[in-house]
Amino acid sequence: MDAIRLILTSRRALAGGADAVEMMAEVWQAQALAQAIGSRLAVSGPPELRGEALGLTELAGRGCGVLDPPEVDPGELRAAQLTELADARETLLCLGGLLGEVGIALVGMASAAADETTYWQCMEAIDAADESRDRVLEMLRKLAAREEVLPEDAQDSPSGV
Repeated sequence: MDAIRLILTSRRALAGGADAVEMMAEVWQAQALAQAIGSRLAVSGPPELRGEALGLTELAGRGCGVLDPPEVDPGELRAAQLTELADARETLLCLGGLLGEVGIALVGMASAAADETTYWQCMEAIDAADESRDRVLEMLRKLAAREEVLPEDAQDSPSGV
């Protein structure tokens, strides 16, 4: 399934989360999806994104690692459904939005946490989501810089194309 479609599904599920357990499961799913997208970009994305994409993979993995993994049927794991990443820029824009929403959801869960363990899990996951989003924004910046250079290269070529 296309990355953008999976991100939109995660955003809807996160917005519709009914209780803390369901919200934690959706946060974990979003982090796992960010990890899968980072991995895909690190392997087959534009060369200038590969270092940041690898960093995204590690940070999103940390975000999953600090949370208890949800009991999800393997067929429902969105990260495992990722088969296509057609447009890196659009995917990163959507992923940045999802990670921002993950951070907001985690702040709400941390402030309502009934125990210290849940509070600290949320705080560590907030850090991971924030740092992951920073990586996404850096990749978007690099793509924008690349797009500025490409038109100049086309004008410099003998055919003007």
